[in-house]
Amino acid sequence: MRLSEVKRLLPTVDEVVFQLEDGTFVPEHFHVTEVGTITKHFIDCGGVIRHEEVVNFQLWNAHDDEHRLKPEKLLRIIELSEDKLGMKDAEIEVEYQSSTIGKYGLDFNGDHFILKNKATACLAQDACGVPAEQQHKGLVQVPVATAAYCSPEGGCC
Repeated sequence: MRLSEVKRLLPTVDEVVFQLEDGTFVPEHFHVTEVGTITKHFIDCGGVIRHEEVVNFQLWNAHDDEHRLKPEKLLRIIELSEDKLGMKDAEIEVEYQSSTIGKYGLDFNGDHFILKNKATACLAQDACGVPAEQQHKGLVQVPVATAAYCSPEGGCC
């Protein structure tokens, strides 16, 4: 989701709500502690120099249960950031603390904002040496059940 989309959506909602893809909600008393631009200038494993820029929102749970960020206030923070930092209309990346700082994409489900899980990937797939059929597997290969493994019909699970 781009910054312009968030700016368009904020006036249409009564409250700012973020939910993770697993269904967990960010506590309603969260703070937006940063709005800014993150620039990444790097070289991939194929030797290609790359440049990425995202708009960053950092969410923080301060455990001050009375705090509520209103849509109008977040819109003012965004507009101030655009003015003072010269932010472009880029994709948004949200930082949110779980067991470590997580980075998420952003979507909207018609009611609230969804923190979309992000994953690493090889950007130089033709140069990385991993066969194409293994590059996008998100699941662990599980061996077919044999006598050494527990099976559902075996009564051990």
